[in-house]
Amino acid sequence: MRNLSPQVNFFFIAFLLIMILPSMAVADDQLNNSSGATAVHVGVVLDMKGMLGKMGLSCISMALSDFYASHASYRTRVVLKPRDSKGDDLGAADAALYLLKYARVHAIVGPSTSTQADFVIDLGTKAQVPIISFSTTSPSLSPLRTPYFVRVAQNDSSQAKAIAAIIRAFGWREVIPIYVDNAFGEGIMPSMADALHEIDARIPYRSIIPPSATGNQIFAELYKLKTKQTRVFIVHMFPYMASQLFMKAKEIGMMSDEYVWIITDAVGNDLTSLDPQVIDSMQGVLGVKPYVVPTKQLENFRGRWKTKFKQGIDADLNVFGLWAYDAATALAMAVEVVGATNTIAFLETNASRKSTDLETLAVSQMGPKLIQALKNAKFQGLSGHFQMVDGQLHTSAYQVVNVIGNGHKGIGFWTAEKGLTKGFNLTSTTTVAYSTSKDNLGSIIWPGDTTSPPKGRVDNPLDGKKLRIGVPLNTGFTELVKAYGDNKTWLGGYCIEVFNAVMAKLPYPVAYEFIAFVTPDGKSAGTNNELVEQVYKGNFDAAVGDITIAANRSNYVDFSFPFTESGVAVVVQLKDEKKKNAWVFLKPLTWDLWLTSLCSFVSVGFVIWVLEHRINVDFRGPPSYQAGTIFWFAFSTMVFAQKERIVSNLGRFVVIVWCFVVLILIQSYTASLTSMLTVQHLQPSVTDLSELIKRNKNVGCQDGSFVKNILEELGFNESRSIKIYKSSEELDELFRNGSIAAAFDEIPYMQVFLSKYCSKYTMLPPTNRTDGFGFAFPIGSPLVNDVSRAVLSVTRGKLVDIGKALYNDSNCPDSSNSLSSNNVSLGVESFWGLFLIAGLASLSALVIYTIMFVHEHKHILNQLEPNASTMEKIIALANKFDKKALSSHTFKKPGFQDGNTNGEFRNEVHEILGCHKSSMEKIHATLHTVLSELQSLRASQNCVNNQPETNPFAPTKSFQQVNPLSTNHSQPSTDCIIIISD
Repeated sequence: MRNLSPQVNFFFIAFLLIMILPSMAVADDQLNNSSGATAVHVGVVLDMKGMLGKMGLSCISMALSDFYASHASYRTRVVLKPRDSKGDDLGAADAALYLLKYARVHAIVGPSTSTQADFVIDLGTKAQVPIISFSTTSPSLSPLRTPYFVRVAQNDSSQAKAIAAIIRAFGWREVIPIYVDNAFGEGIMPSMADALHEIDARIPYRSIIPPSATGNQIFAELYKLKTKQTRVFIVHMFPYMASQLFMKAKEIGMMSDEYVWIITDAVGNDLTSLDPQVIDSMQGVLGVKPYVVPTKQLENFRGRWKTKFKQGIDADLNVFGLWAYDAATALAMAVEVVGATNTIAFLETNASRKSTDLETLAVSQMGPKLIQALKNAKFQGLSGHFQMVDGQLHTSAYQVVNVIGNGHKGIGFWTAEKGLTKGFNLTSTTTVAYSTSKDNLGSIIWPGDTTSPPKGRVDNPLDGKKLRIGVPLNTGFTELVKAYGDNKTWLGGYCIEVFNAVMAKLPYPVAYEFIAFVTPDGKSAGTNNELVEQVYKGNFDAAVGDITIAANRSNYVDFSFPFTESGVAVVVQLKDEKKKNAWVFLKPLTWDLWLTSLCSFVSVGFVIWVLEHRINVDFRGPPSYQAGTIFWFAFSTMVFAQKERIVSNLGRFVVIVWCFVVLILIQSYTASLTSMLTVQHLQPSVTDLSELIKRNKNVGCQDGSFVKNILEELGFNESRSIKIYKSSEELDELFRNGSIAAAFDEIPYMQVFLSKYCSKYTMLPPTNRTDGFGFAFPIGSPLVNDVSRAVLSVTRGKLVDIGKALYNDSNCPDSSNSLSSNNVSLGVESFWGLFLIAGLASLSALVIYTIMFVHEHKHILNQLEPNASTMEKIIALANKFDKKALSSHTFKKPGFQDGNTNGEFRNEVHEILGCHKSSMEKIHATLHTVLSELQSLRASQNCVNNQPETNPFAPTKSFQQVNPLSTNHSQPSTDCIIIISD
């Protein structure tokens, strides 16, 4: 819409003053002099300089003239009190407040826009004065929530289903709304979103344009829309903004055959008033507007209106003028219904002198009845059948129009009952199902002068365009990004290789070229932040390089999914920890494992002694000998050097299980000790970062990196503690000359550094989390989602190979693995299962043996006195346990049966003698004395009797029979002679 010149505005306002206001004054005089006719003052708040305000006021005045001309006998007359809103919200509020406080109006018609009406409606509610609007169509203003607001217009939400029917007719699945950023623009969005959701169409993006947007801002938003895959747009904004939008859209090539443009009635109602240049840029646009059935009354009114006001209004009469006419007619009818009783009465409020104008507003006594009469009004108006439903005009029909040539043509209709139809018939009573078929629409000329409906979406929104990819110039860490050649036109590095692999994964081809971010003389043109800013300004279509995803940068660009590992890591020097330690052999096992093993050895030795003591001579002997045997047998199993035979089955079972446990322990100990002595020599020189701060150690940081800010937050002094480096070589030099104790940087940089110096340095786990490197695109770019999916796909395949080539993974060990195995000693938690098995085996064998022993010797307990204590019983069993089990098969040897002496029997004899050595020595001395005396006596008797001397104690048969150790009584017992003779 074109703005009117000051001269035209002046003549039109003067015309209104000459034609309308004097007639109002005359009307007041005539009313005062007429019998019974009462004047009812009604305020009008409109923008008197705007086309809508001029049209509305002219139609209102004509409506009242026509109404009272045909109803001369009515006892009331509506007298208008117009006030200029000056086109802003504050002016509208001031005008309404003046009319309510000083003019004492009983109703207000207006204001023009939804934002102006918001506060005016609150004033009307406070004063109980109806606010009647014919142009505020925003659903945000609801008559249901504000009882004194009446909308004599169709709600914007009513056209949402009409637009959704068109979208469904052509099968478009995605729609982008373009609307103004205010209550008028936002009001339609909830109903529009609901209507699209019902037909399974989604809104991937919303284009919101400020009311005061400049041409450059609109151009930037259109360029953003051009980069999206969706090609269906719904425009809901003021006509003057829509004019700029379509002019810019045509300029950048967005009115071609692949685009669909649909306008709401906010623009559709004013198509006849738009500049021819704007209409030319809108060729092929579809739109909807309220349909007004042409009648003779309407044609007559159009002719009279053009004759009377056309010279002052540079626009054609539209539906808003018809609604203004019908609103004035309905108001006049409602005033007559209420009547002249108490029309002057206002109830004053009790307020102090210091009260504001809002607090001193009087309350209309006529308002409640007048608002009810307005809502009940029904008649045939110029815009069609007038009927209020829930405080607003009943929705009738919408006409679907197509902008062609110098104007537009109707191609169909939409009603809530029938959907899309080719014709409109009010008198038809035929029931027709709701339709969304495109066959019910006439022929359509689409943008690009084609009759084929656009697909509404493109797979490659950048088809035919070569992307300009900005690349930073790095002087250090060129493995990530490098530029070479005289003009820095040859670009390479890890980031470039990854981007090439990602673009190759896209489902559509994209042409692009790398452009180094350098000055004409080949030097760096700025930091990564400045490169991102160039993408935001549109100088580059994307940025590729070592660009970290950061919150402040995401305000200007959209980042793809990161393609590198994220985090800030610390690199420190390695130091040789191989020191001579006399106690290193104890380190493979923890102290609790050592103690557990010792207790297990002793307990197993004790169990074996219990099981073998009565039946195995290797486990018998003096107490000290038996105790030594327990420890000797247990610990000799470590090297499997035990010589004692195990003869019992229970003992053999325990030994088998225990040998298995010992085998596992020995092998684990050997492996751990070997690892400590041969592998783990190098350890990081720094493990606790807090020590760096406490000792005021210097640290390194890459030039221009955000990591510097992190170090300052940690407490490092910028001037003294932080040293700057630009390349891997400079960082190595800082370490070698002792300038720094550690270096902080992002993981990709540290991986490049370690790929060169992996034998001298190691990387500690990340200290801070970052989002890694990403590709930067303009906000809203359709490439972001596709590139992110491609990054994930490449990450699983080719990205691994690219990384190996960059970081030389085959030449350097993984430092993280070596640090993680930092001489960890083996503990009980690694072997508790083995100890549990060994313990259960030993305990079960001991329990079984005890039960068998007690059962076998229960007669010993029966021989005790009935009142014997438990301790006495235990002692009796213990005494029996200490004796040999002669019934055991281990003691049933041939030497015990045939009387032949052998080593085993001789050992047994010596054992018995050893146990009673002192007693036997006394007996031996006594026998020796007795023998001497007997020999003397025998000698004297032989001399007397002249008998030869014989040995009276020579072995005889009777003596042999007395010998208890002899098993063969036919022969003398040699062992007995050994015992009694020396």
